[in-house]
Amino acid sequence: MSLALSALAGVGLDAWLGEARRWHPLVGFGNLARRIEARLNAGGRGWRSHGVTGWCLAVLPPVLLVWLLSLSSLGWLVDILVLYFALGLKSLAQHALPVAQALRLGDLPEARRRVGYLVSRRTSELDASGVARAGTESVLENGADAVFASLFWFAVLGAPGVLLHRLSNTLDAMWGYRNERFERFGWAAARIDDALNYLPARLVALTYALLGRSGQALRCWRRQAPAWDSPNAGPVMAAGAGALGVSLGGAAVYHGVEEQRPQLGAGPAARARDIERALNLVYLGVGLWLSALVLLEAYLA
Repeated sequence: MSLALSALAGVGLDAWLGEARRWHPLVGFGNLARRIEARLNAGGRGWRSHGVTGWCLAVLPPVLLVWLLSLSSLGWLVDILVLYFALGLKSLAQHALPVAQALRLGDLPEARRRVGYLVSRRTSELDASGVARAGTESVLENGADAVFASLFWFAVLGAPGVLLHRLSNTLDAMWGYRNERFERFGWAAARIDDALNYLPARLVALTYALLGRSGQALRCWRRQAPAWDSPNAGPVMAAGAGALGVSLGGAAVYHGVEEQRPQLGAGPAARARDIERALNLVYLGVGLWLSALVLLEAYLA
C-alpha cells in the first residue's frame, strides 16, 4: 500500500473510531516512563545524563520494534495502526466543541470544566473570554502537536517516524518541566521534542497562514512568535491567531503562578465561535496536507 493511501486510511480510522478508550498503547508507555523516571530520577536527583538514558530506554526499543514490523509483509497494516494511535484529530474535536457549546449556552462553570481537559492552566476563575481564548489556543497548538506533526513524520519516516515523535512528545509532557524535580532529568526530553517539532511547527504556521488571513498571519508570526517562551508553539499560535483575526495570549495561571504572556494575533478577543473556527482551520489543513501527499506521490510515481 502506498504511503498516501496509508495516511488516508490512518486519518479515516481516527475519524471513524476516535481515540481508543481501552488498552491505548500510550497508557502502557506512560506507565513504563513513570517506572523509568522513578528509578533514574528518585527524589529529583537525576542529572542530564540520566535523562538521556531514560529517554533512550523508553523510546528506542518500541521504535526499533515498529521499524522491524514495518519491513514485514504486514508493514502496511503497521503503518495504518501506528498513525491511527498517534493521531488525535477526532479527540481534539470531542474536547473542544463542548467548550464552545457551553459558552454559547451561557454555562460558564461547564465551559471552565470542559476547557480544563484541554489546558494545563488554572481555569476555575476564567471569564467567558478567557475560556474562549484558552480553547482557541489549545486547538491551534494541539492541532500541531497531535495531528500535523504525526502526519509530517509519517510522510518522512513512516510508522517509525510517527512513533518516534509521539513517544518523544509524551515524554516531554511527562518530564519536560522546569521545576526542581525535572529541571535536569527532563532536559533531554524537552530538547528532543523541540527538535522533532521544529520543522513541522513552521509548516503548520505556514498552513494556517495560507488558509486564513495570510498577510496578517505572516506578520504576527514574524513579530510575535520570538517573544513566546516555546520556540514551536509561538509560530503556530501567532500565525493561527493572525489567520483567524483574533487576539490570544495574555495572563494565565500555571501551577498557582500567574504568567503574563505576550499577545498573539490581532483583532478582537476570542469568542466561542473562534474555537470552532480554529478547529475548522485544522480540518482544512489536514485536507491540504493529505492532498499534497497524494499529488506528490502521483508525481513521483
